[in-house]
Amino acid sequence: MSDILLATDLVAGYVPEVNILNGCDLVVGEGEFVGIIGPNGAGKSTFLKAVIGQCRIRGGSVSLLGQDITGRKAHELVPLGLGYVPQTRNVFPSLTVKENLEMGCFLSPKVFSRRFDYVTGLFPKLGERASQRAGALSGGERQMVAMGRALMLEPKILLLDEPSAGLSPALQDEVFVRCRAINETGVAILMVEQNARRCLQVVHRGYVLDQGRNAYTGTGRELLADPNVIELYLGTLARATGG
Repeated sequence: MSDILLATDLVAGYVPEVNILNGCDLVVGEGEFVGIIGPNGAGKSTFLKAVIGQCRIRGGSVSLLGQDITGRKAHELVPLGLGYVPQTRNVFPSLTVKENLEMGCFLSPKVFSRRFDYVTGLFPKLGERASQRAGALSGGERQMVAMGRALMLEPKILLLDEPSAGLSPALQDEVFVRCRAINETGVAILMVEQNARRCLQVVHRGYVLDQGRNAYTGTGRELLADPNVIELYLGTLARATGG
């Protein structure tokens, strides 16, 4: 299995001389679904922003499909096979669902028809709501629009920043099911998620970040069963339900 994304000894931050990441290592292989969990302030979202050039990297490196992308900006990475869905402000609310998806392939408009069929196959509701403005959709539907738009240019890997944030438990489950469906089509996924227990249930492998460093890593099942991870990061709910 070849590496899609590889981060080595990553040191990064927003303010001079203040690092949020302090030597993180992470790898996502071809077709993998990988999750990042950890406490607030651990550097989870910062890691994604460092990868896509929205946070200054002061040490280490990032490669995408074997190509060094350290410090490169998001708009340069999309043609290379990387899709990114931020946690907030991830749709154009005044545009229709169809127009949002069109924005996702503005670099290659000829692929729109084929990719529109692919995305609405994954998210049938988007086909039903194609003419509705994205701002009028539910939170779960807007999340689907955001993921659908990121998929329009056939990325090799999709980066998701807390896709379940602000959603009801039922809608959270739907988002996780859709993420699994996307992954099953062959798209690798790297997902940052606050719902740690549910994240570890759906991913192949997980990383636990704490204070900007790798604290634990393993398969989702291994981390769900690890007493230290349960005690420090999953809480009593995970213990009571058997992980």
